[in-house]
Amino acid sequence: MTPVEISTADLRRVFAEEVGEFLQRTPRQLPSKYFYDALGSALFDAICRLPWYHVTRAESALLERYAHEIVAPLPRPLTLAELGCGNGEKLGVLATRAAERFQSVQLVDISPAALYAARRRLESMRIGPVVVHAATYEAGLAQLARTRRNAAMLVLFLGSNIGNFDPAPARDILVRIRASLREGDALLLGSDLVKPERDLLVAYDDPLQVTAAFNRNILRRINAELDGTFDLEAWMHRAVWNAARGRVEMHLVSSASQLVRIGAADLDLHFKADEWIWTESSYKYDARGVADLGRLAGFGDAEQWIDEEAGFALTRFMV
Repeated sequence: MTPVEISTADLRRVFAEEVGEFLQRTPRQLPSKYFYDALGSALFDAICRLPWYHVTRAESALLERYAHEIVAPLPRPLTLAELGCGNGEKLGVLATRAAERFQSVQLVDISPAALYAARRRLESMRIGPVVVHAATYEAGLAQLARTRRNAAMLVLFLGSNIGNFDPAPARDILVRIRASLREGDALLLGSDLVKPERDLLVAYDDPLQVTAAFNRNILRRINAELDGTFDLEAWMHRAVWNAARGRVEMHLVSSASQLVRIGAADLDLHFKADEWIWTESSYKYDARGVADLGRLAGFGDAEQWIDEEAGFALTRFMV
């Protein structure tokens, strides 16, 4: 059995603290990283298979087609590390196309269910050894720095996860990644590009309402884990394109005046009818903007592989 390392971080305590703090902001917010409990991860896997959501298919196709080019300038042996690995499908695509280059795999995700799914997938493909870290990106990067060996490292930050960060925090997370790497390492960044508004909105408000269920699930999770009293039927999913900020926003909108208690946060909230909670931002980039973002974070040369039709880019930054 491949050795597995699990973080012992008290995620529930942090969950309660951050939910309490974000829900008292103006406008009210919830951190999108808390979408990903076991049910949320399963719903997101379903979203990735919807015909209106092109990110996963486009990114996987780029990884499959350009795997050897992506890893070509990196020394051997190589450790493959992914932040926000999900079910490990895309990492598996890259690893199987260039299996001779990899010594080990490190996975970071806030969802233990996603980590176990990814580990099972990769081990069934005989990719390993696999070490998992149940942690936030920041804590996971610190763990990677402590546990890495002498091998060079390729960090994957895929799925346009960078789009969930506002501009300044996006630069900051790339600075953190850069600080955790050594000369000869690299970052592979996946980013969704700007496309027509109708294509963006249907990707985040699909006709089957899978994304709506994914969005509302964060309230169900608060109820289950933090002693919350959200009435799930009293909240509507809404996705809007904020052209001025270059982002899709997801909201949960209260359908009536209501009171909510969150016991673990010792918080009582009154929501008015039509008041909303901002649950996710998904920034869209142009290819040059992605390259500039990496350079501002201290990375060196950037090489890009772009799916023009789907509007998605992979960018490799060397250290």
